[in-house]
Amino acid sequence: MKKLFYVFIFILFALPAFAQQAGLDSLLALGDKYYSQFDNKAALEVYQKADKLYPDNWKVLWRISRAYVDIGEHFDENMENFEDEQLKMYKMALDYADRAVKLAPNEAMPYVRRAIANGRIALFKGVFSVASIVDAVRDDCKKAIELGNGGNIVQSLAHYILARTHAKVSQKWAPARAVIGLGWADLDSALVEYQKAIELRPGFIMYYLDYAKALIRNDDYEKAREMLNKALACKKQDEDDHIRLAEVKKLLDEIKDE
Repeated sequence: MKKLFYVFIFILFALPAFAQQAGLDSLLALGDKYYSQFDNKAALEVYQKADKLYPDNWKVLWRISRAYVDIGEHFDENMENFEDEQLKMYKMALDYADRAVKLAPNEAMPYVRRAIANGRIALFKGVFSVASIVDAVRDDCKKAIELGNGGNIVQSLAHYILARTHAKVSQKWAPARAVIGLGWADLDSALVEYQKAIELRPGFIMYYLDYAKALIRNDDYEKAREMLNKALACKKQDEDDHIRLAEVKKLLDEIKDE
């Protein structure tokens, strides 16, 4: 009889929790489906619904951050107040990613999403005018890598963003960067991080393209051609891959005799 009582208590308290988790998982799956179809606005609406029903959930918050970044990236440049609206999206993305980090400080994904949002803001404002934001991007990538969780996609993103940060910042003359506290960036580190990103997630066009650009800067044309040809062999996985493939072909033509 006592055992039956404990079974009843377990059912009484466990079933609502199971039902709640099932409801959340269902919404996340639906939002992720829209995201995979590149319908960022529909994905955002689903994630916002999940946020209302299941507030303060880090898995919901980082997805909202991702949606805001993707929506901001694809605004029509001819729209009224384009720059203001785009920056607003990136700042909202940063806010949601920051909240996710605070809720799940031992999970890599929120740090990656915060790095991406901050990276967009830094590019928008000009990397060399916001050194503290660039430092924050680097630090969040390193923290995500240190945590080492989230799977290969998350870890590859952390290495890729870190690589891009090194590559972008190192374009400026080193002594000038050192004055503003960005002397830590260098092309060699970018090359290493791009390699790690590709090892963790092979077959992603964006990685090969940006790695090839860094290799060209390093005068390694043979390996750059190898990476660009690998990019051509990849299937499209991102909504902007058609743009990247056009750039891949252009670069291949430009360095064919190098």
